[in-house]
Amino acid sequence: MTTTLLPDWPNAYPHTGASALLKQQNDDFCVEEIPLALPCGEGEHVWLHIEKNGANTAWIAKRLAAHARVKEMDVGYAGLKDRNAITRQWFSIYLPRVEAPDFSALNDAEMTVLSQSRHSKKLRRGDLLGNRFTIRLRQVQGERALIESNLEQIKTLGVPNYFGEQRFGHGGGNIESGRAMLAGEIRVRNPGKKSIYLSAIRSLIFNNVLAERIRAGLWGQTLAGDIADDSGLSTGPLWGRGRLNSTGDALALESRVAAEQPELCDGMEHAGLKQERRALAALPANLSWQWQEDAGTTDLVLTFSLAAGYYATSVIRELMQVQELGPVDTN
Repeated sequence: MTTTLLPDWPNAYPHTGASALLKQQNDDFCVEEIPLALPCGEGEHVWLHIEKNGANTAWIAKRLAAHARVKEMDVGYAGLKDRNAITRQWFSIYLPRVEAPDFSALNDAEMTVLSQSRHSKKLRRGDLLGNRFTIRLRQVQGERALIESNLEQIKTLGVPNYFGEQRFGHGGGNIESGRAMLAGEIRVRNPGKKSIYLSAIRSLIFNNVLAERIRAGLWGQTLAGDIADDSGLSTGPLWGRGRLNSTGDALALESRVAAEQPELCDGMEHAGLKQERRALAALPANLSWQWQEDAGTTDLVLTFSLAAGYYATSVIRELMQVQELGPVDTN
């Protein structure tokens, strides 16, 4: 039996009782980055637009570094993408005053270089507007009308902007490691792992605040004292040093949830994280769906876009339970 440390965060919409298979093959989950900027054609960095198939982002970056004979730190990308998928994303390689090699020589079943150009800046984590998704849910079992009812509501109100399970590691293991690190039970010397554990703990508190609002019947509603983002959406806390800038009822709810995990919140403050905010709802842009019948089975194909840092799994979990093939790297 698989155990998990993750709470059972509630859905915003009625459970449909439906189920499906996800990621039975790579082209069931297609992702394309929406870049923050495109290469200008000149500069010290070579930018590559790459389609990868069944490979993780870090492995592609390692191959690019070896081919260019540079350090891995000289390769940049905006975000990690799922391994069990077909994804299109940008990479940059720092190659000043050097003739760039032909990276298309690396083309194989795992990766294809779609374009190669130069730019003045390195790609850094978070340098993207969002991602476009095309997702096939296979062998859907359940009432189509209930699924479509939730989809119509999602078009209007979006979905709870939970951090996905991949943020928390297998079975929520990153949470336990983060607890132990903050309690001084273990020492974490690797900066990357330390960042992963802190992010997991921070995401846990945010998800708990969002879950509390849904349990209180506040989904889709503004609470007195809410802080809105630039899009006018209510936000929840990404915990860190400094006072919560929410007030009134919103402050009371956020403080009550944080008080349930005082050692975690205190630990994040001492770790140097600063208070930030994240939208409580994720609004999928251009959401559409299509039912496809084949050999007596029914598939559902979803297409939509989400802002950077938002999870496609937040949409799927409001429609049905899925059985997934293989692990997920990230969103």
